[in-house]
Amino acid sequence: MSSTLKRPFERLLRQLSLSVVLLAVLAPAGAYAQDQKTVPQSRQEMQLSFSPLVKQTSGAVVNVYAERVVQRPNLFSGDPFFEQFFGQRMPNRSEKQSSLGSGVILSGDGLVVTNNHVIEGADDIKIALADGREFPCELVLKDESVDLAVLRIKTKENFPVLPLADSDRTEVGDLVLAIGNPFGVGQTVTSGIVSALARNQVSSGDFGFFIQTDASINPGNSGGALMNMNGELIGINTAIFSRGGGSNGIGFAIPANLVKVFLAAASEGKSVFDRPYVGATFDAVTSDVAEALGLKAARGALVSRVVEGGPADKAGLKPGEVVTAVNGIPVEHPDALGYRLTTAGLGKGAKLSVQTPDGMRDLQLALNSAPESTPRDERVLEGRNPFAGLRIANLSPKLATELRMPTDKSGVVVTDVSRGSPAGRLGFQPQDIVVSLNGEAVASTTVMEKMLRTDPGFWRVEIERKGQRIRQFFR
Repeated sequence: MSSTLKRPFERLLRQLSLSVVLLAVLAPAGAYAQDQKTVPQSRQEMQLSFSPLVKQTSGAVVNVYAERVVQRPNLFSGDPFFEQFFGQRMPNRSEKQSSLGSGVILSGDGLVVTNNHVIEGADDIKIALADGREFPCELVLKDESVDLAVLRIKTKENFPVLPLADSDRTEVGDLVLAIGNPFGVGQTVTSGIVSALARNQVSSGDFGFFIQTDASINPGNSGGALMNMNGELIGINTAIFSRGGGSNGIGFAIPANLVKVFLAAASEGKSVFDRPYVGATFDAVTSDVAEALGLKAARGALVSRVVEGGPADKAGLKPGEVVTAVNGIPVEHPDALGYRLTTAGLGKGAKLSVQTPDGMRDLQLALNSAPESTPRDERVLEGRNPFAGLRIANLSPKLATELRMPTDKSGVVVTDVSRGSPAGRLGFQPQDIVVSLNGEAVASTTVMEKMLRTDPGFWRVEIERKGQRIRQFFR
């Protein structure tokens, strides 16, 4: 190479070397670590052990024991002869039921996160540390729809903590460890990889955004930790896909970013886990819709209905459009949209990327709690009528959110039905909306209670149950 060409070439090499050094120094540690992921390169690397990581983190994973008392009907309950002889005062049998799960300590003062289904209906909750010590707990916050609960250990002791990761940085193929108490055999560690992200239609609840893993998860692992190789929590193990009850290598965990928002609500003393009120309903994108709008794939959340005056309406969202991303993060399906808006945080705004027939546009959506536009005015109905035993309230977007109902519904809703009451025996259910009585519209709880003071001899009632109208006659 001639000297005239050599000097510029050497100068270019020095500039490239300097750029690499600057990138290595200035890049965030997490981002740099993310780029350095490698597969094992040698036999020695394949013989490495997880034991140092397990020793560092396993103390923050606990066993959760929940005990509840249930009433069993007496052997002769319902028998006309015995009920007449004993005056229907035959006592039911009570028995204790126990459930076992896992939990993760996320604050030094003893806040533990587990699944709601582990402690649902429990009268007494205890946790056991990995060293065998047991402590009583109190329930701080729970939510059935996201299947999370926060417990507080009743002691002033300081506890080891598992730090929370940014679960959005988790990638398919990442190595993970699952720690829990499967089948009550004691604390157990299994290893695997992240098999998939953004899984939905896994459970019967409203939540549908899970991390999938092939690390063995079995009954009793619920509420336990799924963690990365940095010793950080990336998810709470929640469900398995199984035909026989055991692990088939398909397990699901609630992402840590949702756990983080839920824990913050519990730490602030909230009694209810509020999620942003959008004021719109969404459907999955079909291949036909994707083709009509020019989308490359059937992904996103199709706007099916917008509530007038709601946040989505004010932001300019219209039926027929597709939300494809939130704050620049792609949205795979409607459940993913709900997850992204929830983890963005209340009181903030979110930028929605929307595909319309005319092309892409960005909208700014305000993220606030659902309003209680109509005071709920909850009442228990009494008297000699078919509705005695119903607890009713005026429906609003806030109450609809709490009851896991569509937020565009209005009217008088049944929030509870007393067992053994006339209404209970006639088949009324929570979430029933009372539309009319004897042909007259039921506009509020006050109006309905006033209607019941009359005695027409028979009652013609129309209710709405899960979108269907039901008409019944009672005497």
